[in-house]
Amino acid sequence: MIRLIECENPMDAPTLLGRKEEVQETVDAAVAAILADVKARGEVAVNEYTKKFDGATITQLELPAGEMEAAKVRVDKAFLSVLAQAAENIRLYHAAQLRPGYSLTPRPGVVMGQRILPLERVGVYIPGGTARYPSSALMNVIPAKLAGVDEVLLVTPPDPDGSIPDDILAAAAVAGADRIFLMGGAQAVGALSYGAGPVPRVDKIVGPGNIYVATAKRMVYGLVDIDMIAGPSEVLIISDSKTNPAHIAADLLSQAEHDELAAAILVTTDRRLAARVSEEVEAQLKTLKRESTARASIDDNGAIFIVKSMEDAVAVSNAIAPEHLELCVDEPFALLPSIRHAGSVFLGRHTTEALGDYFAGPNHTLPTNGTARFSSPLGVSDFIKSSSFLYYDGQAMANVAESVAMFADREGLDAHAKAARSRGGQNI
Repeated sequence: MIRLIECENPMDAPTLLGRKEEVQETVDAAVAAILADVKARGEVAVNEYTKKFDGATITQLELPAGEMEAAKVRVDKAFLSVLAQAAENIRLYHAAQLRPGYSLTPRPGVVMGQRILPLERVGVYIPGGTARYPSSALMNVIPAKLAGVDEVLLVTPPDPDGSIPDDILAAAAVAGADRIFLMGGAQAVGALSYGAGPVPRVDKIVGPGNIYVATAKRMVYGLVDIDMIAGPSEVLIISDSKTNPAHIAADLLSQAEHDELAAAILVTTDRRLAARVSEEVEAQLKTLKRESTARASIDDNGAIFIVKSMEDAVAVSNAIAPEHLELCVDEPFALLPSIRHAGSVFLGRHTTEALGDYFAGPNHTLPTNGTARFSSPLGVSDFIKSSSFLYYDGQAMANVAESVAMFADREGLDAHAKAARSRGGQNI
């Protein structure tokens, strides 16, 4: 049963939550061994791990060209229409994030500026296993293509028969993925990082995954870039007394069904609402297909905090820095400026977090485990880099040569000083 917690000091909330953590030490050793093996043996190692972990025998690592478009023909037409609508919303939202470079001419003979350049090749990881996420294909591929990435590779674990569900393939086609590879887990991260057979090395790896995938991404960071090291999902709901308890319970359980380690949290000033939500959670749990997963999440990581005021409720939320935050109050936009730390904020009693997961447009790849204190949702900026440029003509350089040389002298770098003074007409 979800815990009811009296919270006198909002800053104590993260400790009072007592969220269980994943055991990292044994995972680190296992992932390091897989990465080393993939680096050494490439495609052979990848296929062996696919057989071991996914039960699939793969003879061709890359999905044949044309399979994505063929899946669009096979998939349910109503769902294909929903994919297209969601993709349009996601493109509209992320297109606003595009930014140009700039060029400045502050003085005669001087030009400086910045170029915005897309990454050349990106790998997108789509989880498999107990649940499939066509929405993740949309959320990760679309911003990359908007940014201008030349080649987006999508990787996902195959089913035991060696196939990938049509829903995933159709979503990948709608999003604009260029190639698909049948592999998952830490071995897929290794293949994208080192190259393996037909899998080329990428510049960046993005997308959600389990602790093995997250650990592998952490270990290869520096060789390639990554989006974030994401943990289990979480939602925090701030509510006054007026929200329907059934709606709150449904939203809490929508996160709990993801993962036994997911966190579902309500913060409210109303004791009666807290009790009614607790009852609703118990009633709705019995109706879920993933009841055992949601039950473990609610029992181990769920909580209802009872606070004295809305100011305290906001302070609890900022202390926890949740991935998803719902503001179920009369004036959510009035409360929004007080929110300092949240991956994505859902405003009002009708804006369920599930809307953001699938359809509305903002990205669902969000910072977790309190990292919303310093990081941001996935977006176009994750798929670009900047490069500066600088031009001084002869006279402009001569005008500043001694100033540059003075810096070099202070740092004891004679060659730097001589390089500057030589442009100023002095002998070296």
